[in-house]
Formats: sequence, C-alpha cells, structure tokens
Amino acid sequence: MKTLPKNWIAEGLIDFEYKKYQLLAYLQETNQQFDASKLYPVLGELIEHHRLLDDLKKGKSQMNSLFPKALSGIDLQNGKLHYQPTEKEGELMQEIANITEFAIPRFEHQINKGKDIYQLVESQVEFEPVGIMPIYSKEGFMLLTRESKPEIHAFRYQSSFLQLAGEKFRSIRMWLVGVFQKSLVNTLEKIKLQLIKDIKELPNPATWRLHSSKDFPMEETLLPISKRLLLQHVSNPNS
Repeated sequence: MKTLPKNWIAEGLIDFEYKKYQLLAYLQETNQQFDASKLYPVLGELIEHHRLLDDLKKGKSQMNSLFPKALSGIDLQNGKLHYQPTEKEGELMQEIANITEFAIPRFEHQINKGKDIYQLVESQVEFEPVGIMPIYSKEGFMLLTRESKPEIHAFRYQSSFLQLAGEKFRSIRMWLVGVFQKSLVNTLEKIKLQLIKDIKELPNPATWRLHSSKDFPMEETLLPISKRLLLQHVSNPNS
C-alpha cells in the first residue's frame, strides 16, 4: 500500500492543489484497505496523521520560527537584531493553514470509518480461555481460528510494561509458534498440551482462543484485535 510521509504537508511543493491531490490519493488507498477489512497499520497511520495535523493547527504560531526572517533593524544599545516575517513566509503559512483545514476533517471521517469496521469485526469474533486459567496470565498462548479455514494459528504472547513520559503502559508482543489443522481429534486442549510439551519454559500457560465467524485478514485485522483483547484480560496492570 502507498503510504503518506509523516511530514507530507511540509515536504516538496507546498501548494494547496498539489497537497489536496496527494492526500486524496492516499485516502483512496486507505479506502481500498478498509473495503478489504484490513485495519492495520492503516488505521494507526490515519490517527497519527490526524494528531500531527491537530498539533500543527494548535501550534501554528510556533512554526513561524522555522521560516527565515528579514532583518528590519539593529538595536546597538541592547545588542539585538530585529526581524520581521518575509512575504514568502506569510504565503507559506497561509497555504499550510489551508491544507490543514482541508485535511483534518477528511482524516476524521476516515478514522471513524476504520473504527466502525473495527467494531463490526469485534462483534463477529469470540474470545475465550482454553482450559483452566492460571493466576499468572502475562504470558502464554493465543490460538486464532476462522470458521472457513482449516488452520489453527498458535501464537505465543508476552506482556510487559513500557515507560513513556513518566507513565506506565502495558504492551503485548506476539509471535507465531505453530500452525495446526482442525479435526475432531485435534482439539484446542490437545493443541495446548502439544505447545506445553514443545515449549517447556511455560509449564502452565494461560491460553486464549480468538475465533472469527468471517474470513477477516489475519495479519492486518485479527492479530491486532487479539492483542487489544489480550490487554483487557491479562493481569491487573498495577500488579
């Protein structure tokens, strides 16, 4: 998928019509992803673009310092140089303001569309424990199944804390450890026992299953949703 650079609004030609074309082409790409029920990374990118533009709009005056100034006078007594904005700066700032005003509501519309798809997908999946759950649930296994697919994708997960700007956040890391085939004898409990046998460092792991009744994309949709659901179910973040 074609992406939009993080600093797209200030890169290259700063022209309203050009930036409008660049933005609409990107949003068309995101539409194609959403039409295929592919939520990530596109939804996260849209949210980040909107946040950056919103910050730009709120701190527009701070951007003035990024542009060159014309020397307008010298204060010999206080040893200071006085500058005034150039005409070009004013034109650039107005063009950026116009682009920002055009882009923000379109990002908001697309983000809302992505959130609606997310809610639809979440309503179509089942999330449940497999077997008896141990007290310790910060690491374990996740089994992903789809009604129309014979494969059972087994992932291992680990939950940990991230320290950002003085705040603690819990994060989930997941990686594939096996792919099994659904059958009458190859039950989820049997697969769990096989994983315990293969990965001995987790003798009593928490194991979850996410099942989708629809054939949603694995990487772009079901995996990110499973991570969010895991974050809601793992041990108390203050523990």
